[in-house]
Amino acid sequence: MANNSENNVLLRERGLISAPAEKDDEIDLLKLWHSIWQRKFSIITLVFAVMLVATLIVLVVTPIYRATATLLIEQKAAKVVSIEQVYGIDSGTNEYLQTQFELLKSRALAERVVKKLNLLEHPEFDPRQQEEPLINFGAIIAALDLNKLSGVTLPDSLENEEDAAEAKLFDEVLRKFMDSVSVSQQGKSQLVTVSVEMADGRMAARAANELAHGFIESQLEASMEMSATASEWMNTRLDELRGKLKEAEDKLQAFREAENLVDVDGVSTIVAGELSLTADRMIDARRQRAEAESQYNQVKSMQNNWERLASLPAVLGHPLIQQFKADEAKARAKVEELSKRYGARHPAMEAASSELSAASASLRGQVEQIVAGIERNYQLAVANENSLRASFNANKAQIQQISSKEFKLRELQREVDANRALYDTFMTRLKETSATSDLENANARIVDKATPPQTPVKPKKALIVLIAGILASFIGIGLSLLLDILNNTFKNTEEVESRLNLPVLGVLPMLKKQERSGMAQMFVDNKNRPFCESIRTIRTGLVLSNMETDKKVTVITSSIPAEGKSTVSTNLAFALGQVERVLLIDADLRRPTLAKNFNFPVGTPGLANLIAGTAKLEDCIQNINGLDMMGAGLVPPNPLELLSSSRFNKILELLSSKYDHIVIDSPPTQAVSDAVVLATHATALIYIIKSDSTAIPLVEKGIGTLLQNNAPVVGVVLNQVDIEKSKKNGYSYTGYYDYYGYSNDSKA
Repeated sequence: MANNSENNVLLRERGLISAPAEKDDEIDLLKLWHSIWQRKFSIITLVFAVMLVATLIVLVVTPIYRATATLLIEQKAAKVVSIEQVYGIDSGTNEYLQTQFELLKSRALAERVVKKLNLLEHPEFDPRQQEEPLINFGAIIAALDLNKLSGVTLPDSLENEEDAAEAKLFDEVLRKFMDSVSVSQQGKSQLVTVSVEMADGRMAARAANELAHGFIESQLEASMEMSATASEWMNTRLDELRGKLKEAEDKLQAFREAENLVDVDGVSTIVAGELSLTADRMIDARRQRAEAESQYNQVKSMQNNWERLASLPAVLGHPLIQQFKADEAKARAKVEELSKRYGARHPAMEAASSELSAASASLRGQVEQIVAGIERNYQLAVANENSLRASFNANKAQIQQISSKEFKLRELQREVDANRALYDTFMTRLKETSATSDLENANARIVDKATPPQTPVKPKKALIVLIAGILASFIGIGLSLLLDILNNTFKNTEEVESRLNLPVLGVLPMLKKQERSGMAQMFVDNKNRPFCESIRTIRTGLVLSNMETDKKVTVITSSIPAEGKSTVSTNLAFALGQVERVLLIDADLRRPTLAKNFNFPVGTPGLANLIAGTAKLEDCIQNINGLDMMGAGLVPPNPLELLSSSRFNKILELLSSKYDHIVIDSPPTQAVSDAVVLATHATALIYIIKSDSTAIPLVEKGIGTLLQNNAPVVGVVLNQVDIEKSKKNGYSYTGYYDYYGYSNDSKA
């Protein structure tokens, strides 16, 4: 048998279920709204309960009041330049204001306020005046930790124990007070608000004002302390600078006397001029040497070939060479002209050849002279360059010696100047500091004092209750959607048709508990008109589905037990029996229900007996209310083998000749394979799905298994549908019985 994924592939290939991607691409907002609306009362109850709890909580919470004092933190006037430079104060930057904020929240300032207001004895801060819990778990844990660390030994003295307890109490009060203080800047201005939140509004105002006054006083104290420290440091530093200046001046004078320096600048200027002139001449000599060297290298490479030497530019450019080359050219032209008329031994020809040889010899001699001149020029250029370089190096060494002395002299002079400037600066700043009288002016002042607040700032009761309600509503909606997602079942016809692409032949309403005992004869009794009309609708859908095919044998099955397939089989058989001759067969040979529902006598033979050949056909058929029925008979040990036998096939052929329609109640597809075997004999198959109960994968797997075996699935019946609940959830059943005026009867 194929697995679930193979069944889904088969269903998609036959167009009976949709591809997952097609469903995931869209979000059905109406479906989400229906899911939320279905549980609206639960969500409202949750919201109401949460808001009620939040209301009770905020009513018992102690109200907190906030008192605020406003300070103006101004930029310090830069009159005492020395102090500001020494301490690096830049009061015009944002970092300066941030620093002041941290000072306002500092532990030292908080300690000043706690001590001045005696907050150690205030009920809000003193843990000794607060209500102790029935069981102090914190004290127990602390005692256990103390015993672990130090055993059970007692302190050395009672005084040490009291001091430790007092320090711990002070630290606890201090941390609690610091947590209640907040400092903020008003926009981009220099106004700073200092806020204190306490349950006692009057004490909060006093604390805020004390923080402001304490900050100003601490600034004055710090300013005076900085002034005294700076003056002391500057006096000490001034003595050190005076000694360094005297030492630098003595070194400078000693160097002048040792080197006999009078006018270093004049000597260095003369030597520098000579060095510059020599450098210029050396540059010209280097250029001349390079040119001579280039010509020399050319003639040296062609030393054994005077004809190639004669073609060099340095040789060819000489006037005598040009004249000798012209004479040689004329003699050569003459020889070539006479050679056309005379032979080599002709007197005229011999004279012309002698003249050509003489011209060539003269040219060669002149070329050799010019080459010798090029070599001499090169040697002179090299000697001249070397001479100038030696002179340049001598001047350079002299200048370096003078520069070394000058550098040392200037270094000593700079040290003297720097020490003198630093000494003069400190002297000036010290006099300014001593003459300044505004050091006690603080850089902050109180703009608005804190007043006792009239209304609390915490808790914001209405806001807390509102937020709690909103959060509860979101949680309720989320839980509703989650439950809807986890409920992976068919709840309405639209889901069945969209997932399976199979027609829904009918919708059977959920019956009341008192009606379920007679479900098998519900159509015959006609006590529940909506149920009966739904059966007629299923009958009509079965008859009209694919009318070209003769539907002699109809198999009815489901995915799992207890989905109502036996009830549908029986009532559909009664409905078909009103228009034609019908036989109802209980083919569930493992868990038969037909004999039990209609109280057949014990031992009544049925299908199993007929296939096994232990009973006759007439004995196996019972007529109830005009409908022929064949029970399962004696439960056999091998039901699948009986249904797969050729004898069962012959029995169906025989029964088909006697009856217009045969309805077979089949076992579930996911329990056993009997339904697959029965489907091979069917001309129509109806699949029963229990609403809001059967998992969708089980249905898809069951239908896929049937289609793999070419079962003629004609449609689906959605059973046990809560019509009223579905209407409230927005599910529509247009075209089904419940919209034709019988809803009131269903309540009866």
